[in-house]
Amino acid sequence: MKYLVLAVLLAGCDASIDPPWQLDHDRIIAVRATPPRIVAGAQSEIDTLVGRKGARPTPEVPPGAQVVSPQSLATALRFEANRWIVTAPDEARLAAVRTELGLAPGAPVPLVVGVGFPETAFSSGLHDEPVAAIKTVWLGEAAENPTLVTDPAETPELVVAPLTNVPLFVEVGEGDDVNWLTSCGTMHDFDLPESYLRVELEDPMVGDLAVVVRTELGGVAWRVWSIRAE
Repeated sequence: MKYLVLAVLLAGCDASIDPPWQLDHDRIIAVRATPPRIVAGAQSEIDTLVGRKGARPTPEVPPGAQVVSPQSLATALRFEANRWIVTAPDEARLAAVRTELGLAPGAPVPLVVGVGFPETAFSSGLHDEPVAAIKTVWLGEAAENPTLVTDPAETPELVVAPLTNVPLFVEVGEGDDVNWLTSCGTMHDFDLPESYLRVELEDPMVGDLAVVVRTELGGVAWRVWSIRAE
């Protein structure tokens, strides 16, 4: 777990010059807690969507994770049956932590969890430091991850025409964040619900397309398609 301590300190430090929508890149694309907000005594499971250069992005359980803050709730996170699980403490413990953090009575308590992958988890050799990200799980109230409604719909493979603007859409709520990513063609308006993809003749003709939605309540959902242009 020593690499994770360093990884958390380095989270957000990425010297990559790839555009933010480029999917053909070694990185943690998203961290998900299912569910993102839990009441006292309930549990949440943490996983990630990981991108690797030259490979399809995949959901993965991070090899390392630890509570970043508050340290008084460090034992709320445990690794069990190849899963990282957060268990919200009872109401009395949550009330004590609210006092510790200066939160109002009944306010949700933020549990910040750092996740990390050692540099050896990425075969491209582009990383010489651990790769990390953080996720806040909210304790004391309930909320679920969003259900994605997209155009295109979920399908094993998308086939698009080159030199054509291919419209993309995802349904989101006000205040939600959207990220479209691709390793086939060029993404336009990558951070808007309505985006479009265009495959120029010099672009890669085969790859993957993904969308990640993050809600104001901490929810995360993603969808990944295989895509080719012909």
